[in-house]
Amino acid sequence: MPLLSIMYTACCKNPSPIFVSSTKFQKGYDVKDHRTLQGHPSETRTVECKTKSSVKVHQAAKSFVISPLVAALVALSPLCHPPLSHGSEVIITKDSHRGADLFNKACIGCHYAGGNIIQPGATLFLKDLQRNGVDSEEEIYRITYYGNGRMPGFGEKCTPRGQCTFGARLQDEEIKVLANFVRQEAIQGWPKVENSAGD
Repeated sequence: MPLLSIMYTACCKNPSPIFVSSTKFQKGYDVKDHRTLQGHPSETRTVECKTKSSVKVHQAAKSFVISPLVAALVALSPLCHPPLSHGSEVIITKDSHRGADLFNKACIGCHYAGGNIIQPGATLFLKDLQRNGVDSEEEIYRITYYGNGRMPGFGEKCTPRGQCTFGARLQDEEIKVLANFVRQEAIQGWPKVENSAGD
């Protein structure tokens, strides 16, 4: 059984657990549970889980269990939270669903699943956005508003007329929501964008 499971099983019911090795004894504590913890195959220790109302949880740092616990958490953290690109962060907002709706209405024709059917080197994947200097929300907003090359502009005041879409224009606030959505999807690797038109 993993060390973290044993520690949780042994002491999760105690409000202020103190983990001490069997070679130490502190007066004034009631022994709640005894467990043998096996870390490295060459190391086995018996641990007493004790509580006392005046003891703070942070005092557990003085025992031998904290360093393996911290090491385990640090070692496992990349598995739980894959690193993002330098300087990027994922922000989930109430407008995420709205951003998906706007994307499905205005962008999905050319940029299905973050790709680009017109110009393959100009996808909405993070590596292409970075290579093309369009990896910030501000730059995504600017290109969506005014257009660039084969990409038409969708802003209400987009000019020159030939660079702008002939379809419906988007309001400033809608383009901001859309830019945030595109950046978040790019950071996450464009997970499946569901068609929300029927929702």
